[in-house]
Amino acid sequence: MEDQACPRCKTTKYRNPSLKLMVNVCGHTLCESCVDLLFLKGSGSCPECDTPLRRVNFRVQMFEDSMVEKEVDIRKRILRDYNKKEEDFATLREYNDYLEEIETIVYNLSNNIDVLETNKKIEQYKRENKDQINKNRMKIGRTESELQDLLMMEKQREEERKLQLAREEIEVKKRKIRDKEALIDELMFSEGDARNIVETFATSMQSSIEKSNKIAPTPKVTQFSTGIQFGKGSQGFLPIPKLDDGPLFSYVPIEQKTEGPPAPSWQQVFSHGYINHVRSETKIEQAGGFKATIACLRALQEAMAGLYHNPSQRSN
Repeated sequence: MEDQACPRCKTTKYRNPSLKLMVNVCGHTLCESCVDLLFLKGSGSCPECDTPLRRVNFRVQMFEDSMVEKEVDIRKRILRDYNKKEEDFATLREYNDYLEEIETIVYNLSNNIDVLETNKKIEQYKRENKDQINKNRMKIGRTESELQDLLMMEKQREEERKLQLAREEIEVKKRKIRDKEALIDELMFSEGDARNIVETFATSMQSSIEKSNKIAPTPKVTQFSTGIQFGKGSQGFLPIPKLDDGPLFSYVPIEQKTEGPPAPSWQQVFSHGYINHVRSETKIEQAGGFKATIACLRALQEAMAGLYHNPSQRSN
């Protein structure tokens, strides 16, 4: 952007950081000061191409390349008339040809190719499709109006939310000032312990903040994660099941079949010294119900399971 300069007064962005370049329909740029000087008499032409210009058509340059600015302006002007949609054509091929025609018109006008013939073609199209152009303009206008209304409503709601937040923030600040003044008065005129007074005020301020933030109390849990309700007994346990309700659960140890020698028992794990090679469980693991003997016995069972393996017996 520092290399941009006004072609008339040669002022650059480097020498004047506040330089505002403006562009017109011809695509050539002028700084705002040169535009004002050019139209002191009410009319003027481009210093580079002598195209007659109007002051109202000048706008601030948005793109670094003035040719891009020119093409964008031409495209907007053409699409106001070439406003047909895909549903206005019988086939997709016709719609694609229509889009190709628009691109050709924009290219010719942007690069000053067959400008006279292209403008005649545009005028002919406008005469032949006048009713369709006006109809589509009204449709686009209604759509833009609806979108504008939605944006305005959203903007209004956002402003109301910001105003409400600002009011709440002011109220919180006022409440804090009142609390501080009350605390100072209490410390000055009360005969009680200063530490207790400060703690009481801190608790009161915290509760008022929670109330202002509308913090909902934590709901009391009345059931387990499985959906089973807590018991209503004095200990909070479920009632003891009765025999009439069905058989009680009885634990049956898992019987593991091996094709080799049987795995050692619990007593043999200790008596034969297998447990000496296993790390003792920590207090946290004990709290979770884990014991080192479980890991030792499981490892021995897995080791014994594959001994004396006979594939022929397995196939039978």
